[in-house]
Amino acid sequence: MPRDDRPRHGPATAPDSHAEAKAEHPEHERPLGQAMRRGWRRRCPSCGAGPAFSGYLKVRPACPACGEDLHHQRADDGPAYLTILLVGHLMAPVLHVSFVAFEPDPLILATILCLAFGGLSLWLLPRIKGAFVALQWAKRMHGFGEGRPAGAGVDG
Repeated sequence: MPRDDRPRHGPATAPDSHAEAKAEHPEHERPLGQAMRRGWRRRCPSCGAGPAFSGYLKVRPACPACGEDLHHQRADDGPAYLTILLVGHLMAPVLHVSFVAFEPDPLILATILCLAFGGLSLWLLPRIKGAFVALQWAKRMHGFGEGRPAGAGVDG
């Protein structure tokens, strides 16, 4: 068996391992928690200053403040699924407790809870979608880690 005479530790191997680490992470680290909070507020996950949405659920192609490309996002049905899951789990106990404790007319209870379900769903959906986009940005998914922001010039 051939013997490897290269030193295992020391200055000769340190630059190689550092270069490999830089190749894996070419840009600065993207803090997940901060990005998710910015996404929850429907802001750009990169700078937090520009709005991430141009409409209720329409994600902007790029941040107007920092130029970060946002068109890579692929939230699809994830935010809607999570919204339904959360609202259902939050409202089911409310339905049970209100029906048992107050014994209201079923039509009145259904009307009130439908309004509550709808309102909570409409409030949560864009926030959850913003968090999904921020998660994808922070983890460099679907092309978010490639290249430079749309607004960045050639000089930097």
